[in-house]
Amino acid sequence: MTFSQDSPQDRIIPTDLRLEMSRSYLEYAMSVIVGRALPDARDGLKPVHRRILYAMHELGLMPDRPFRKCARVVGDVIGKYHPHGDQAVYDALVRMAQEFSMRSPLVDGHGNFGSVDNDPPAAMRYTECRLRPITTSALLQDIESETVDFLPNYDGSQQEPIVLPARVPQLLLNGSSGIAVGMATNIPPHNLGELMNGLVALIHNPELSDADLLRYIPGPDFPTGGQILGTSGIREAYLTGRGSVTMRGVASIETLERRGQPDREAIIITELPFQTNKAAMIERIAEMVNERRLEGISDIRDESDRDGMRIVIELRRDAYPRVVLNNLYKATPLQSNFGVNTLALVNGEPQLLSLKQSLQVFLDFRIETITRRTRYELRRAQEKDHLLQGLLIALENLDAIIALIRSAADTPTAKQALMQDYELSEVQADAILQMQLRRLTALEAEKIHREHEELLTRIEDLQDILNRRERILSIIEEEATTLREAHATPRRTVIELADGDLGDTDLIANEQAVILLTEQGYIKRMPVSAFELQSRATRGKAGARMKEEDGVYQFFSCNDHDSILFFSDRGISYSLKAYQIPTSSRTARGVPIVQVLPISHEERITSMLPITEFTDEDYLVMLTRRGFIKKTVLSAFSNIRTNGLIAISLEDDDELRWVRLARRENSIIIGSRKGMTIHFQASDDQLRPLGRPTRGVKAMNLRDGDELISMDILSSQVADMLASEGAADADTEDNGDEAEEVEVTQGPWVLVVTTSGLGKRVPIHHFRLQNRAGMGLRSIKFRRTDDQLAALLIVNEGDEMMLVTNRGIIIRQSVNAISSQSRSATGVRLQRLDDDDAVAAVALVPPAAEGAEDEDEEGDGDDGEGNEAIAPDDADATPMGADMPADDE
Repeated sequence: MTFSQDSPQDRIIPTDLRLEMSRSYLEYAMSVIVGRALPDARDGLKPVHRRILYAMHELGLMPDRPFRKCARVVGDVIGKYHPHGDQAVYDALVRMAQEFSMRSPLVDGHGNFGSVDNDPPAAMRYTECRLRPITTSALLQDIESETVDFLPNYDGSQQEPIVLPARVPQLLLNGSSGIAVGMATNIPPHNLGELMNGLVALIHNPELSDADLLRYIPGPDFPTGGQILGTSGIREAYLTGRGSVTMRGVASIETLERRGQPDREAIIITELPFQTNKAAMIERIAEMVNERRLEGISDIRDESDRDGMRIVIELRRDAYPRVVLNNLYKATPLQSNFGVNTLALVNGEPQLLSLKQSLQVFLDFRIETITRRTRYELRRAQEKDHLLQGLLIALENLDAIIALIRSAADTPTAKQALMQDYELSEVQADAILQMQLRRLTALEAEKIHREHEELLTRIEDLQDILNRRERILSIIEEEATTLREAHATPRRTVIELADGDLGDTDLIANEQAVILLTEQGYIKRMPVSAFELQSRATRGKAGARMKEEDGVYQFFSCNDHDSILFFSDRGISYSLKAYQIPTSSRTARGVPIVQVLPISHEERITSMLPITEFTDEDYLVMLTRRGFIKKTVLSAFSNIRTNGLIAISLEDDDELRWVRLARRENSIIIGSRKGMTIHFQASDDQLRPLGRPTRGVKAMNLRDGDELISMDILSSQVADMLASEGAADADTEDNGDEAEEVEVTQGPWVLVVTTSGLGKRVPIHHFRLQNRAGMGLRSIKFRRTDDQLAALLIVNEGDEMMLVTNRGIIIRQSVNAISSQSRSATGVRLQRLDDDDAVAAVALVPPAAEGAEDEDEEGDGDDGEGNEAIAPDDADATPMGADMPADDE
């Protein structure tokens, strides 16, 4: 489209409207991009920040000088350099002074400069400011040494620098954010020490890749701390310039106490993600609670003070702490994403930079800065030495020069005569004419000679710097090291490694551990090494500090790298790594299990199982209190949600009690409180595989008043052996003979332990294979009518076991010290108990780092020939099979 006029006018130029709009808008866009929104990749500053710092430098607001009103600084900036509104300049000044906005603040503020609650700062007439030491030493140093170019300001009355001679990669140090026309930038802050390490590494090896630099600069370091989840987003951002980093606040679950007693759980937030408004987040949480979009919260309090942040979120008594915390991560700014977009100006043009490119642009600029500074210092040194050379000529011809000057008619004549007679420059002649008489003394002459020699050495060194690039790089490295030592601070943001990266299991030793759960729901992890092997029939060591009304409920051993599957009485399964369970001392009570698992106070963990690897060949065999049993493939539990997974369907009056790991070729042995035992195969014809939300089939018929107390799994070799024997019961009591001690040199055995601390090993072939749902065989004859079966499990030669009592006393001993007896025997003393104590659980020590002792410790009752002597308390431990009733089929 073109304009046309009936009358010719020279002032109207016909043009295409589309081209004119395109050109004009492009000029406007570039003006916004270069002059306002995007930082320069060299010093990492936008024009407004650069002008503020330079104005403060001109005002002499050094770190060792008094503060000056911010209004004075803002006035100088908008009057000399920045023709925009005063509020925009003041907002930029305030941000450079906020500890929660800048990783290394550039301005030292005095007064109210806002808060993390997004409170506005006080008016500029009330606040004061000055430069920080890092600003003067790392951004403004050498600015008078012609290191950078200057250009006229907006009205041509002043000169301002187009870039500051930065000694640190400010673009990455404090980051930047801005929205331009058609583009935006969002660069996270980083740790100064890590940036300097990366810069030095790049100096030593220019061929380093972005991935190599990740070893020195692992990720952003936000001023508010918090966590970064995973490294994939960081890696993408550093390699491509764009990426998304997941930030999460730091929160923990604590038990609040009132009147000295534990009251309820609470979520304590101590750190927030970068640029998160604390007050707005608390308000959002309250709104979601009122709208019933967030369950389980009873109260929210902000207890933050000058010592740090503390947000207390009290939970209802029936709440799942972990579930509530996960919902906070999902629905509130407690977890958010930082979209990295490393867009900056390179040679006046917007460019997307990777990590190496950002450092390389800064390094190239630093090389240019050092070069320009060296040239400036060389020129000044040469100029000064030129004057000194003239003075030395005057000192050598002092009398003649004095006579020449006295005979001259005026100063220009003397100056001209000096230049002609002694071949001096105009500058040297002026210096001789202005030389004071005191410099004619011998001492002053010596000083001039010494200064001349020093300048010659200095000039030679400066020329060497200019001629050798390695000298410049060495200077950059030296200055970077000095700044790192003076201003670097420890990292605040913790980078949590994601799946596929180096995880906690690579950093934690896979040691043997004991997991103990009490009846009141306290759980803890202890190293097995805390319990050395002890003799049979000794008292043991305290394994937990119990309340009077508390007792040990679950007890097993595992390795720290194992996954622990937790099963509740409601048939729900949960999962944790063993090392995630807090470690406690032997005498500590532990932590409430509601702090590590998302269960309510009414739900109870009834079984815990360590898993090393989830496979399709393994099955979980589950047994309920009413005797229903089923098996489900283990791989169905490999990915358990945070709030749990249904493991079995239960009737209203039933609960899940035991879960064990098995294979199709294994066999299952189950014991009851009154000493009955049933043994059947785990094959598909006896126990077919079922899905998770199913009930199962009947495992064992019980007499009135009896209940199930134990279940264990036997290997396939034992099952095959028993099946080949035609289900023959090898126990002598079937023939009416007296049941003697059974000499068996190879396992496995069935370890039978009673609540009174008696126990024995029974060869496994004494328990013939039966069909499921039978009454079973009797496994022990009790010495006392009030005694009951405490545990029944499979052991092998060299195994170690740990017994724990209701009062938390633990004893560790070798199963080799327990005699092998028949089903009809009463056993021997395993642990000496107090009158009001009883054995609660028995667990095997996993065969890992420590092997069983081959020799008994001193005082373990060995007669020296490998036969165990009977202790006085075991005098009645002789076989008592004569009065045994017949087996119940």
